[in-house]
Amino acid sequence: MKTELKYKTLTQLIYEVSSDFTMYNTENLLDPAQFIKVAQRVTYDLGLRIHGTKEKIIDICNKKGKLPDDFYVLNYAFLCGKYRVVEPRMMGRQTENIILDSLQCTQCGSPDLTCTCEKTYSVECKTGEQIHVQVVEKRVNDVRIYDQFETIRLANSTGKTDALDNNSPSGYIKNGFVYTNMDEAKLFISYQGALESEEGELLVPDHPAFNEYYEYAIKQRLLENLYMNGEDVGQKIQLIEGRLRAARNYALTVVNTPNFSEMKELWEMNRRAQYAKYYDMFKGQEFITWLRPIR
Repeated sequence: MKTELKYKTLTQLIYEVSSDFTMYNTENLLDPAQFIKVAQRVTYDLGLRIHGTKEKIIDICNKKGKLPDDFYVLNYAFLCGKYRVVEPRMMGRQTENIILDSLQCTQCGSPDLTCTCEKTYSVECKTGEQIHVQVVEKRVNDVRIYDQFETIRLANSTGKTDALDNNSPSGYIKNGFVYTNMDEAKLFISYQGALESEEGELLVPDHPAFNEYYEYAIKQRLLENLYMNGEDVGQKIQLIEGRLRAARNYALTVVNTPNFSEMKELWEMNRRAQYAKYYDMFKGQEFITWLRPIR
């Protein structure tokens, strides 16, 4: 399933569930913090396919590199070798003088010279007119395209020094860092990102096949809490558990359906496995030579 998934926050999911529990919503029973474990359990049940695949180049310095904040599961990693520079530019800090039409900052919109965003000054032209000029700082970087890669062996998160092999590039992942046996390097990684927003809020997939699974799981936990508090919701729990079971089976069916590339890869693997069991009548060179037309 390689379709691009959309995501929504857990707060948005709770808001959709609250429309079915208007009476309980007024009693502050739908607190998103109470259903974080429920959403995480459903996400774990659906597997890694609902996580977005991301790529990044990590700078290895002093045999250690910082992994991305949303790192969840590593797919593969390569060491970056030679590269070529596209549109080379001078690196570092560059400034540019911009003539302002009005006495106003281009960054924060301040109408006077009290702005501290950028340096603004006045210049008197030959005609005697005052022109306001602002110095804008820019960071210019060149674009590198890596065309040679080298494999690297990454062990489990054991944190032991014996996981490093001095004969070949190797390393291990621990506590948000990757440790290697190289002092400096560029490491390209492909990983499954964690379902978290930039603000750190939990995300859930916004897909018609998964929405009911998340909603019924939250409803089941809400009714369970009400039942433990003495509320008479036994019949509602039976109804929700039946719907939850059906929604889960449908969601797992969709997420476990192989796509075309996976089916093609399985077909090619079976083809190679069965190839040696049969006789290839066209494999011999003498038979091919005999079939050539006479000129």
